[in-house]
Amino acid sequence: MFDAIRSDIRTVMERDPAARSVTEVLLCYPGVHALAFHRVGNRLWRRGWLSTARFVSHVGRFFTGIEIHPAARVGRGLFIDHGMGIVIGETAEIGNDVSLLQGVTLGGTSTRREKRHPTLRDNVTVGAGAKIIGAITIGEGSRVGAGSVVVRDVPPNAVVVGVPGRVTYKDGQRVSGIDMNMTDLPDPVSRAIEQLVERIRGLEADLDSLRKTVDREGLRDKEEEAL
Repeated sequence: MFDAIRSDIRTVMERDPAARSVTEVLLCYPGVHALAFHRVGNRLWRRGWLSTARFVSHVGRFFTGIEIHPAARVGRGLFIDHGMGIVIGETAEIGNDVSLLQGVTLGGTSTRREKRHPTLRDNVTVGAGAKIIGAITIGEGSRVGAGSVVVRDVPPNAVVVGVPGRVTYKDGQRVSGIDMNMTDLPDPVSRAIEQLVERIRGLEADLDSLRKTVDREGLRDKEEEAL
């Protein structure tokens, strides 16, 4: 346990330029505290003390504002920065050297007792407020932008942004957008544009009909004048 805590402190010192001393990290970083609670809860969970494990997790959430289910699998070097509001579900799996910022949710979509939470491979970074939902996989070395909502697998070494999330960079190269089959969540901007286009088409049709009516009336007036 103490070796794990020392490793957590070393991780913070390496990745957070605001960390100035070991004492500061030990006393003032809720991410370190949350991981300590999780290790206790996870050990109890694996030994069959399920209710006790959940209680330890509940106490950890009370003190840190970070909720990690005791059954979640967490790898080495997890860095939780400004962790308030982070939620990590029961079947979530987190690889090594992952970074999670404030308000991240690793949530589920199924009510069945199955794999229903995300898997984050090694060296993944998830920005503040991002939501990763369902039994999907975020590939190694990928980054999820702040506020993004991701509901489909993400390839390795990619950058995902937006609602729903779209891949904008892959292997360091900008891409026009990789199709991630985002059919579960609507894109509000695209929907608004589609509605505007439909409205413009309707107005054009009305204008064309009005123009034809005016032309017919004008032709009729000319014929009456000729008579």
